[in-house]
Amino acid sequence: MSVNVAVVGATGAVGDLIRKVLAERDFPIKSIKFLASEKSAGKAVEFAGESYTVELIRPEAFEGVQIVLSSTPGSVSKEFSPIAVKAGAIVVDNSSAWRMDPDCPLVVPEVNAHELHNIKKGIVANPNCVAIPLCVALKPLHDLAQVKRIVVSTYQSSSGKGAKGLLDFNAQLSAWAAGKPVPAPTAHRAQLAGNVITLDWALDPNGFTEEENKVINETRKIMGDQTIGVCPTCVRVPVKVAHSEAITVEFARPLSVADAKAALAKAPGVVFMDETKGEFPQPLLAEGSDHTFVGRVRQDPSNPNALCLWVVADNLRKGAASNAVQCAEELVKRGIVK
Repeated sequence: MSVNVAVVGATGAVGDLIRKVLAERDFPIKSIKFLASEKSAGKAVEFAGESYTVELIRPEAFEGVQIVLSSTPGSVSKEFSPIAVKAGAIVVDNSSAWRMDPDCPLVVPEVNAHELHNIKKGIVANPNCVAIPLCVALKPLHDLAQVKRIVVSTYQSSSGKGAKGLLDFNAQLSAWAAGKPVPAPTAHRAQLAGNVITLDWALDPNGFTEEENKVINETRKIMGDQTIGVCPTCVRVPVKVAHSEAITVEFARPLSVADAKAALAKAPGVVFMDETKGEFPQPLLAEGSDHTFVGRVRQDPSNPNALCLWVVADNLRKGAASNAVQCAEELVKRGIVK
């Protein structure tokens, strides 16, 4: 089945990648259009070797569209996603606007694709770039021993701030490497070159950052278990692309390292890397991939029911664009799109 697709926010960092991923994965497209704000409307974008003119986001633009892949600020999604649904489309939304709405499934296809059969508002929420690989890595282990508690420290790349973050970081890095005065940060909360930042996100009243609270709430929703304890510390590190996560996970019952490794080795979406063979996940390996790289699996010496592992994924692809396209693929494969 070929479908009519619209990419909203087509000229942004994630929108640009959505175009590339759709072409790479040979998504079954009958027709496609690219929508953006007044600032970008009229620009030309390339898709599958052809040039398309970006159209202005407006209600009429959604007529006849079956799937919308949206990557806009939450306020824009709040306005236009319901309009697209009213026009007959299913929206896969990359903003945080709909993630905790009980009538919008929050989907990682390798974990809870079945939730796509329960789209009450016509909107599928694409999760946070940390929660996605976290859940991909833990789902096969959860099936074996039931996850009870997760302690995760993240090592998040500059590109999590989008194109502005990378411009900021690159300018700092060039000056820092040359021994010149580092320019004041413009996108990050502090100098990132040669540094790490624990408050690169807004601080919420509970003392956790907005990003950390997203990890808590979204992980529980994706895993389908509100009793799972989640304690995150999110940190920005001087890496351009791909987020890393140091995870300690406690289970309801003991799970051996051997059984965990065997499960991860055959898990969908996972590239298992065996440290006994000198393999270990790295941002440079994950960049450009749609997979979640998992390694350094070991027994927690302080808890017989816990394991430690290291996870890395491209935050722009699996953490955003590719996961959204995979959701759209499932909508087609499952016959949900009409």
